[in-house]
Amino acid sequence: MAKQMVGHSYVSIEKQLDLVRDQYAREEGYISNAESTSPWVPWGENVWIRHLTFDVRNNSAANVLWVASGGVLGKHRHRGPVSGYVVEGSWRYMEYDWVANVGDFIRESPGRAHTLVSQKGMKTVFWLNGPLEFLDENDQITEIIDVFWFINHYTSYCKEHGITVNEELFLVY
Repeated sequence: MAKQMVGHSYVSIEKQLDLVRDQYAREEGYISNAESTSPWVPWGENVWIRHLTFDVRNNSAANVLWVASGGVLGKHRHRGPVSGYVVEGSWRYMEYDWVANVGDFIRESPGRAHTLVSQKGMKTVFWLNGPLEFLDENDQITEIIDVFWFINHYTSYCKEHGITVNEELFLVY
């Protein structure tokens, strides 16, 4: 096992890396499934978000998107990669011929526009990177949202409803 001099004693490289990790890395986080940890926040008709984490340095956020039966998330385009994992129900993009079902993993490349619809309802965990542009029927941008929008969405709802903001949702370096 490799050892290196630290101060006046030799310490294994693994132990040294553990010390560096403990000094600079954020501790692991845990977000329970209790709504007191992160409530369902309305995001339009039949659409809610349960925010899981906000990473300001990387302009990314993770959440659970809940679309009730017959719900639609308007036409939008991502400017960064997105990953998703379906945990309940099913959904599809109007522009594609596949349907995402429980257990399916979705990987989206930046730049493509699509409209999410769910006939019977769904919940999907999404990890979004970069801004999201919502488009009108002429593909003109109507709104741009990013990690700061998601933070405001969450914190404003909490303040309005007397809910304590959960600092564990924020990745702080």
